Amino acid sequence: MKVLVTGANGQLGRDVVLLLEKEGHSVLACDRNQMDITNQVQCNDVISSYQPEVVIHCAAFTAVDAAETDVDSAYKVNALGTRNVTVAAERAGAKLIYISTDYVFDGNSVHPYQEYDDAIPHSVYGKSKRAGELLVQSLSSKWFVVRTSWVYGLYGNNFVKTMLKLGQEKQKLQVVHDQKGSPTYTVDLAGFLLKLMQTEMYGIYHASNSGTCTWYEFTQAIFEEAQSVGGLSIQAQLEPCTTDQFSRPAPRPRNSVMDHLSIRTNGLADLRSWREGLHDFISLSLKKQQT
Repeated sequence: MKVLVTGANGQLGRDVVLLLEKEGHSVLACDRNQMDITNQVQCNDVISSYQPEVVIHCAAFTAVDAAETDVDSAYKVNALGTRNVTVAAERAGAKLIYISTDYVFDGNSVHPYQEYDDAIPHSVYGKSKRAGELLVQSLSSKWFVVRTSWVYGLYGNNFVKTMLKLGQEKQKLQVVHDQKGSPTYTVDLAGFLLKLMQTEMYGIYHASNSGTCTWYEFTQAIFEEAQSVGGLSIQAQLEPCTTDQFSRPAPRPRNSVMDHLSIRTNGLADLRSWREGLHDFISLSLKKQQT
């Protein structure tokens, strides 16, 4: 298939492009230089020229705290940029996969969020991504909205890389133990997107690695895997703390757990457990460092 990927140099985008190429698909990998999604004319020109069968829209403004003060930039990229990509994809007759986030929910539920629960975002980032979802649903006739959470991968900065670094440098490390969610390895998410794009099972999907943990429990697992897989010397003493002890500009969801209702009801294969994904990521990451 002919696939155009936005945000191709990002954490998820790079793994999506690599997997598409490995599977023999024709790929146009677009970063900001190839196609500025905030430029409507450029989006139309690039997408109409390439005539993709699928557009995987990974590009986003993801600086959650910065979005609280730089509201216009968040909406320019996540809402208007998504509108531009969606309109151009629709003109080309392409399927559209829009990558969204757990931040579209308020994070206060005691239950995992299902795809058709009310989206009530509290942060500017979450509101701008929700705006993108609504534009996709109203402007595309062949759309997938894929919400994910706690994403990490080989490319770019992320929580796992930060914890590995701090674990070797700090004597004491405090990590919040009252926010729970599902860590998601970009390779596993990319694999799901490739399967999804070959279907016509349009709609909203929640896609993260299976299982749940808190950020504290996630860090515990990161340290355990780093020591057992790579023999890293982790010296930091890990301590749980509360969200209130770490004041941040943007509110964090206490509950980011999302139920994979659409994956089940559409008969698709769910993503593997987050611990398996973490194990493979750390193994690969440490091998890359040694070569």
